[in-house]
Amino acid sequence: MARTSSSAPMWLLTLVLGIALLYAGLVLVTALFQTRMLFPAQMAAANRPPLPPSAERLELTTPDGDRLIGARLGKESDERPLLLGFGGNAWNADAVALTLHGLFPDHEVIAFHYRGYPPSSGEPSAKAVFADALTIFDHLQQQRPRKVVAVGFSIGSGVAANLVHHRELAGLILVTPFDSLKALAREHFSWAPTGLLLRHHMPTIDLVKDRPTPTALIVAGRDTIVPARRSEPLRSVITNLVLDHTIADAGHNDLYQHPAFVAAMREAVAEIEKLAPQKLR
Repeated sequence: MARTSSSAPMWLLTLVLGIALLYAGLVLVTALFQTRMLFPAQMAAANRPPLPPSAERLELTTPDGDRLIGARLGKESDERPLLLGFGGNAWNADAVALTLHGLFPDHEVIAFHYRGYPPSSGEPSAKAVFADALTIFDHLQQQRPRKVVAVGFSIGSGVAANLVHHRELAGLILVTPFDSLKALAREHFSWAPTGLLLRHHMPTIDLVKDRPTPTALIVAGRDTIVPARRSEPLRSVITNLVLDHTIADAGHNDLYQHPAFVAAMREAVAEIEKLAPQKLR
């Protein structure tokens, strides 16, 4: 009996150590592969749709030497702003351009593949895509000054928010946005010390706070990837909210096929254009 009772603590200790090692392993794998999970570049490249013959291929070089490849659809206009799109983490830039062009065929539309997303070169990171958005904007303005509306989808909402924080835009449209990437990471990895491990930061709420830019929010009520509660804090800090629309029965991925999404996007651009000068440089 003594041998049995003395072996019980050892069995318990072994179990605890096993669980601790398993937990440490999961945390380590999550930490090591967070960039691939956050920026699944090859997945986006595999879903690259064909562009129409009218599309124009764009290319520029970043200050640190990487190549960014983009697409332009539609015609330049002095009457309507350029729509500059930033897609979700698994989105292909060609799909972003096609989506916006389908919604707004009378607008000039441009989208670039994120750094590290083929055919763009380099390695993706939050810091890199933030910097690249500024490079893209400045390059386009050097070519021809024009009014720009940034449209960010999912993680692209963080990129668009950073752009509006540093540059003057005609408008900002955030689709399924989050208040911060750190808060979103806690939603999905509540069991891990995300505050210590997260290497990529997108504090969207800080970037849009008190900005005068006309801004529209479009949220999916059944979103499980970016839950609607992660968009909610943005409402209280955006001072010029021209549209706040939640599509209650839409999820993160089926939102774009929802008729209410089409209507909301067109209303958002129309509201922004009301506030823009009649003649756009």
